[in-house]
Order: sequence, then C-alpha cells, then structure tokens
Amino acid sequence: MKYDVATIIQGYAQGYFLMADENHVLGWYASRDRTLIPLDTRFRYPKSLRRVLNQERFSVAINRDFQAVVAGCANRELTWISPELKQIYWELYQTGWAYSFETWQGDELAGGILGIVIGGAFIGESMFYRIPEGSKVAMVKLVELLRQRRFVMFDAQMMNPHLERFGAYGVSDDEYMVLFEKALQRRCSLL
Repeated sequence: MKYDVATIIQGYAQGYFLMADENHVLGWYASRDRTLIPLDTRFRYPKSLRRVLNQERFSVAINRDFQAVVAGCANRELTWISPELKQIYWELYQTGWAYSFETWQGDELAGGILGIVIGGAFIGESMFYRIPEGSKVAMVKLVELLRQRRFVMFDAQMMNPHLERFGAYGVSDDEYMVLFEKALQRRCSLL
C-alpha cells in the first residue's frame, strides 16, 4: 500500500503526530503539553556520559540502517509503532522526510533516534539502544548536529524521566505552534 506522503507531512506540519493504539489502529494525535529538547545552553547530560563520549567508543551515522532503527524503536512490550506505521516511516525515509541518527560500536548498531525533518524542526519519533549508552550518545551528537545545521527546534513530543535528564522542557501548545511556525520558515538538513 502506498501512502500520501504530502498529506502525512501536512499533518505533522500542523503539529500532529501518528501513533497506533494497542490494536494497531493508526491515528493522528496532538498534545496540549509538548516536550522540547533544548538546542541552547539548557541542554545537559550527566558527567558519566561525558566520560563515555571522551572514550569515543561509538561512531555516529545518519541513515546507515534506517530499517534497523525503526525495528529497534518498535521492539518493546508496548509499542505505538505498528507494522503500518513502519511502512509509513519507510516511505517518509524514501522521500527524504524521515531519518535515523545512529550510534555504532564497530559494525554493531548500538542505538538510534528516529525522526522527521520539516524545515528547521527535528521531530523525534522514538529512540532505542542495544548497547548501554548508545541512545544517550546519539542524543548528544544529534543535538550538536542540529545546532551546527541551525535547526530551530527538537520536538520530543512527550516528556519522560530519560529526556528530563537532558534538560527537556514542556511548552504549551500555543508556544509550540509559534516556535514551529518559525521552524517551518527555515530550510535545514541533517545530511
């Protein structure tokens, strides 16, 4: 089945995101409280992670194994990434909208972040790790890249304790849409 990529991107550009429920029924969702990863000095991470970064155990790549990152993100007891949503992500990837930002330890995928890029917004869909610290290193390296490429925002959609450790903060839907409109005016790329 082919999906209407333009309609899907339009949905994301209006502040919605796709999720499947426990029965794999796909729907559009919005949140009154959105979570952003700061791209400024508010971004932080534990000192123990700084040691891992300094050891350079991990290398980073973009889109080296997109499908493995999607599979890794979906591989959990309760997942909102249904088979249909995996196919949508694949089509978004093939048309240049979806990306995987990956950490590797040698030839082994250590972790990654799945996201969609629209203008100057990186919309983080999910993240996972196979090797401890893999997704954390991906987060730090992705924020560095987003800063270099002059992205306006890193949308993490929903808060969790893991994201809070990096300085993630909540914004109202109104604040989010003002920032998102600014992001849509910018042309940024991960590659």
